[in-house]
Amino acid sequence: ASAQSLGFEEGDGGRPGKTAMAPEDGVESDIEYEAHLTSKLPAPVVLEPSVAPRGTRIICTLGPSSRSVDECAGLLEAGMSVARFNFSHGSYEYHSETLANLRAACERTGKVCAVLQDTKGPEIRTAMLRGGEKIQLEAGQSVIVEAVGAAYTSFEGYKTPEETRIGLSYEKLCQSVRMGSTILIADGTISLRVEEIVSATELRATCLVNKKLGERKNCNLPGIKVDIPVLTEKDINDLVEFGCKRKVDFVAASFVQSGDDVRFIRRVLDENGGSDVQIISKIENEEGVQNIDEILKYSDGIMVARGDLGMEIPMEKMFQVQKMII
Repeated sequence: ASAQSLGFEEGDGGRPGKTAMAPEDGVESDIEYEAHLTSKLPAPVVLEPSVAPRGTRIICTLGPSSRSVDECAGLLEAGMSVARFNFSHGSYEYHSETLANLRAACERTGKVCAVLQDTKGPEIRTAMLRGGEKIQLEAGQSVIVEAVGAAYTSFEGYKTPEETRIGLSYEKLCQSVRMGSTILIADGTISLRVEEIVSATELRATCLVNKKLGERKNCNLPGIKVDIPVLTEKDINDLVEFGCKRKVDFVAASFVQSGDDVRFIRRVLDENGGSDVQIISKIENEEGVQNIDEILKYSDGIMVARGDLGMEIPMEKMFQVQKMII
């Protein structure tokens, strides 16, 4: 398979949608083109006729069981055209080794593969629990929810005969929600209804289900604009130290809520040598859906992240939202 048979242009890092225009004969070009191909292909391979151009790209996440050279080669032979690096997990050393393995696999197979860096993004999680023991929540019981911010990794929730208290990492929780708002925890398996805003850092809610609560569980606030920067300090470091330096092709930006979010990501990339990196905005909450037109103006692509988005909107509306976006 050639670079063109995969739908990628030569000299553009294996990224679709970009065309490098050659200068006219005898005319010096003022534009310097720099190739960021994942592998170097000989001209005969690049120029061979396309038999069946692929219209759909296959994105594969490279994890512990699929990051070796042999596994990457197998994925490439099977049709992988974009390798996803999930920065919610793993160190720079881990991802750098995986990238080296991918490039070695590209050399071995003669395949071209783009690299997509998926940021961890802003997230809300529950805090730790006293003794590491799960808390049994009962439908109808009262729960005190405390906005503990960055201290969620040390704060310990508990359940006693007098009260049940848990912590959330979202510092502006009590300023964002209102009476009647829903707090979804652990992929929506636990649902809390806000009954009273007690203080700037504390609220009282009613549990709507019978379920055990564990530590560091993800949290969604349907219909609420979450006031958290689209890039955390970790995300910025990841983009600068890995994305820009390693010349990835795409960045999948988590929880994009506005056009300004995309412009901020673009600025971080441009200021650190990543002007060629394309931005794929992930739509994961209601705010992102509401601002989709503005987000489209500044994005190079859109990803409908149905897992988290399904926590924000009714399931029967998902297909309509997806059709509206794409």
